[in-house]
Amino acid sequence: MKLGRRNRRLRELPVNSLIPNILTVLALCAGMSAIRFAMQEKWQLAVAAIIVAAVLDGLDGRMARLLKGATKFGAELDSLSDFIAFGVAPALVIYMWSTEVLGGVGWIAGLAYSTCCALRLARFNTALDDPDRPVWASYFFSGMSAPAGACMVLLPMAISFQIESGFLRQPVLMAAWLLLVAFMMISQISTYSFKRVRIRRELVLPLLVVVGIVAAVLSSYPWFVLSVLGVLYLSSVPFSYRAQQRFAAAQASADPQSEVEDEPENEGRDDEISDNASSDDKPTS
Repeated sequence: MKLGRRNRRLRELPVNSLIPNILTVLALCAGMSAIRFAMQEKWQLAVAAIIVAAVLDGLDGRMARLLKGATKFGAELDSLSDFIAFGVAPALVIYMWSTEVLGGVGWIAGLAYSTCCALRLARFNTALDDPDRPVWASYFFSGMSAPAGACMVLLPMAISFQIESGFLRQPVLMAAWLLLVAFMMISQISTYSFKRVRIRRELVLPLLVVVGIVAAVLSSYPWFVLSVLGVLYLSSVPFSYRAQQRFAAAQASADPQSEVEDEPENEGRDDEISDNASSDDKPTS
């Protein structure tokens, strides 16, 4: 009897270990709900649902590490949820909001975005165990992450909610914007990863005050705050690219293996050295 009870306990999982998967499923549901809201022409709710999915996606990984509940199942579920919430839902929302009048061209732009998002997630999954990734690479994403890409695609919609202008709803403009964000997702252009940001102790209280003020403004002027945050993120891309280039140059100058000597015994090692010198940054979902 004791052995049977022990086996039953081993088969049971604590609720805490399921919290990351619950958050992932909620993000998936938020992405699907965005499509439903778009069909009903509730555009603000559609955009808000995808933003909620992005927030939940940022929480599930952190909760998994905090609760030590990271599993292979959770990683696969997260990738599938990301593709629906950030690859399919934004493309359909933009298609129904603007590019549908272009017919096949508008649909091609949406397909291109969804395909690039899938490629982005596939690159992330296959490069997780890269042993040659430098330490500083964790401060950057190689290209634009899937949640950030979804928010950038919806940025013109958020701005139009604030200024009530029909210019940003131009189908040709939105189709071009879809293609631009799709390119950014699969590119090697580095963007900041805010997962490793550290705050000094003396700045904690001022930061909390700023967060409270932003939350108060967000509750009163949500689309204004979200639009400003989106513009600030876009403005940070050139700075992140320059910072990554400086890190890479510093590593290349400090790594003796990056210099190829013109000696006979080094022949046949050019490919190996080239691969080590051009190692990719940390990918992103």
